[in-house]
Amino acid sequence: MSMSNTPVPPDVPRTTAAALAEPTQKVTARWVTGLVLVNVGINAAFFGPINVFIAQQATGIDEANKEAIASLVLGCGAAVSLVANPLFGALSDRTVSGFGRRSPWVLAGAILAAAALLAMSGATAVALLVLFWCLVQLGANAAYAAITAAIPDRVPVLQRGGVGGLAALGQTAGILLGAVFGAVVSGNFMVGYWLCAAALLISVLPYLFHRNDPTLPRELRPPFSWGNFLRGFWISPARHPDFAWAWLTRFLVNVCNQLTIVYLIFFLTDVIKHENPALGVLTLTGIYAVLVMITAVIAGPWSDRVGKRKPFVIASSAMIALAGLTMAFFPVWAGALIGAAILGIGFGAYQAVDFALLTQVLPQAADRGKDMGVINVAASLPQVFATGLAYLAVTQFGGYGTLFTTAAVIGLLGAVFVVKIKGVD
Repeated sequence: MSMSNTPVPPDVPRTTAAALAEPTQKVTARWVTGLVLVNVGINAAFFGPINVFIAQQATGIDEANKEAIASLVLGCGAAVSLVANPLFGALSDRTVSGFGRRSPWVLAGAILAAAALLAMSGATAVALLVLFWCLVQLGANAAYAAITAAIPDRVPVLQRGGVGGLAALGQTAGILLGAVFGAVVSGNFMVGYWLCAAALLISVLPYLFHRNDPTLPRELRPPFSWGNFLRGFWISPARHPDFAWAWLTRFLVNVCNQLTIVYLIFFLTDVIKHENPALGVLTLTGIYAVLVMITAVIAGPWSDRVGKRKPFVIASSAMIALAGLTMAFFPVWAGALIGAAILGIGFGAYQAVDFALLTQVLPQAADRGKDMGVINVAASLPQVFATGLAYLAVTQFGGYGTLFTTAAVIGLLGAVFVVKIKGVD
């Protein structure tokens, strides 16, 4: 099976199932622009704090234990995202609002995350930092689960590589915007959090005003029971092996990526001895971002044209692993620049094409939000796993060389296991 469509469930009347039908009409440039901007705002809200502000705040609270504080905050927030993403995806599947299924969660999630970012700006204790970051993750993941599910809802299969590439462009632009905020506020993380909150709220407006989000007829929403609802989050690897392998490979590649970037500002400070670590993060992120955006918009449509996904995913996963090896064996500023470039080339192609592959292995149309939420856990769980592993590697098992080598090995495993996916070429 190659580039296959998921059929509408047989018990769904086709005349009333616009929200559940497999899309066949190409989406407009205006809709895609709104989608991209939501991704920009969400990722600025995530990565401004992740890459710069939480580390600066941790240093201000207790410089001697800054790594432990940053790992605790990021790990707890990532743990929340593990639950929030599939939960809000499942809730959006069942939403019967006249505003559509996905749009209410985009709006509510953005408001909650923005409010929590503003609260973080004044946090002076570790407990408050953990609490407010968890609320940011809760809100931003609600919005992200909904906007991710909108792609298989509205975008036909033969357009998904291109739209996936543009979504990756938006995510990367958001990461870059977060790094810009980190550099321009010159250590004033309070202002940085306000900028992230404003960017998030503004970014969702174009999508909400042109959302193309069909309503789910109330009679098509299945009866609710806690047992069925909770059991729905388990997707049997035996029944859906392609979904399972796609999930595992995404998890491994994201662990590799997260291990490479999680302590970047500390790596620049303590190993490379960069005179302005925040500016260094911006420089590396800029190189990475430009190359991600270039390769994402090239690789996504290219995979659409040739009708293949796996060769692109395997090659890009190997490139991501190579970035880790570069950082491990050349721990100097020039090595960091080269590593950032390699990581950008690999991750841009990966984000675009792997996303399109994932939408083709979803078990059924009625559960797109929940199933994409489960897939998104493969990107969130590495934040929990990688922060602990990074802390042990840096403090107990040899330092940053061990950290980056471990990242490379894990990334290569992700590339190898892609061959196990049989239903997509």
